[in-house]
Amino acid sequence: MSAAKIDFNDRLLSLGLARVAEQAALASASLVGRGDEKAADQAAVNAMREQLNLLDIAGVVVIGEGERDEAPMLFIGEEVGTGNGPGVDIALDPLEGTTLTAKDMPNALTVIAMGPRGSMLHAPDVYMDKLAIGPGYAENVVSLDMSPRERVEALAEAKGCAAEDITVCILERPRHEAMIAEVRETGAAIRLITDGDVAGVMHCAEAETTGIDMYMGQGGAPEGVLAAAALKCMGGQIFGRLMFRNDDERGRAAKAGITDLNRVYARDEMVTADVIFAATGVTGGSLLPRIKREPGWVETTTLLMRSKTGSVRRMSYRTPMWPHVGG
Repeated sequence: MSAAKIDFNDRLLSLGLARVAEQAALASASLVGRGDEKAADQAAVNAMREQLNLLDIAGVVVIGEGERDEAPMLFIGEEVGTGNGPGVDIALDPLEGTTLTAKDMPNALTVIAMGPRGSMLHAPDVYMDKLAIGPGYAENVVSLDMSPRERVEALAEAKGCAAEDITVCILERPRHEAMIAEVRETGAAIRLITDGDVAGVMHCAEAETTGIDMYMGQGGAPEGVLAAAALKCMGGQIFGRLMFRNDDERGRAAKAGITDLNRVYARDEMVTADVIFAATGVTGGSLLPRIKREPGWVETTTLLMRSKTGSVRRMSYRTPMWPHVGG
């Protein structure tokens, strides 16, 4: 039977996906705070690829470490899994927040999403202008066509509060200085993050816990698709518009089959079918605790979600650190 004809059984595959995220986190654990971003990332990539290849799937990496000529493994288009299973799309970031890991700063995660073949936007490795809010709001209460001020005021009205009661998460970059200034003029608070905008978007879906109501700003397009997969499971809205700085980036879009360069993608256009999503905390933060190490043992916490059922699991995994990690 061909892979395309085997049903995508998200329930059976979900625990396997959690293991993939866990093993990537465990592999990078010894490199937290060691100042070596590349080593931490490579350890997570190696572990994630090894675990993916144990799953009974015919997987294709649609969001990965980069184009084939830029990444030796988990590159866009790489086939993973045993081949004996359903055809699936895989979006991943083996270590979302390599700098955060190297510096032992909050919110580094290992992140992976899986859906039926053809379910995820093949976003080229370019910037995406993003805007996200949590669940419980009317459709299109905010939009990318609004100014930052208008977004804050519209969300405050929808929430039934003052603009001063809104908190916006923004990636701290020079390109966002004008946006930051305009948001602050409304009286809204801003939580600046140095890296890790998948976690930044996910914070919106758990506003009562994280205190973040909205995410806005320009970041990587691949991370936008991963964030959309997370919000498809957690609830919430995200909008993204690809941004191109030169002909090379426009060529990447053409290679990915994208013809409308100005299109705004909503969540369900970036992720068109039900997916499963797993993230494991590496350095800890408001979403997930850090990896805990004690003599002879290591413990991780993984967030495992299925959009089909809306189920959200937080799973602790404790395993002997020596002579092996994981299993």
